[in-house]
Amino acid sequence: MEILLATFTTLFSIVNPFGAMPVFLTLTADDRASERARTALRSCIYMVAILSVAFFGGQYILNFFGISIQHLRIAGGILLIRSAFDLLTPGANRDRVGPEALEESKQKDDISFTPLAMPMLSGPGSMAICIGLIRPTYVDKAMTVAGFVLVALAAFIVLIFSLRLTRVLGKPGMAAMSRIMGFITLAIGVNFLASAIGVLFPGLTK
Repeated sequence: MEILLATFTTLFSIVNPFGAMPVFLTLTADDRASERARTALRSCIYMVAILSVAFFGGQYILNFFGISIQHLRIAGGILLIRSAFDLLTPGANRDRVGPEALEESKQKDDISFTPLAMPMLSGPGSMAICIGLIRPTYVDKAMTVAGFVLVALAAFIVLIFSLRLTRVLGKPGMAAMSRIMGFITLAIGVNFLASAIGVLFPGLTK
């Protein structure tokens, strides 16, 4: 249960479904509620698949390139800190999908895989974190994947209620939510950096 909760709390702020809400609403503006729900469901299923591939294939990727888990955690921590500052800084570019990609996505029949599942919900940061979540036993691995599913369920709920949430929260509420997610992401990034540096340079922590 601890692994399940740890996976959920680590990934939810990085996946940040609240940040995907504006793009989701823009791309599904002409869809009925049922169609919007199906798109959200497919994108969350794709997200679980992408994170699972990163998780199970991560060790092979690290071995192939000769990268240690601590090096990956340092890189992931830096990436998370950068993303956190984008969320915390007023006026910063928080768009994960550029204007050209957004216009191109409007012409697609199915936008659930790209840009929703990737890169909105499962971007480089979340995939780097999943690669770093190496578990020793099959039970631990199963609980980790269950954590992915739990994050996807939370993201699905946020997306299907995105229209109501936007109306209730408004721009000030969305900005506050973005800063909260940014602060949590910053803390996770610092933790990744500190733990990896502590292992690589144990003398610094004494």
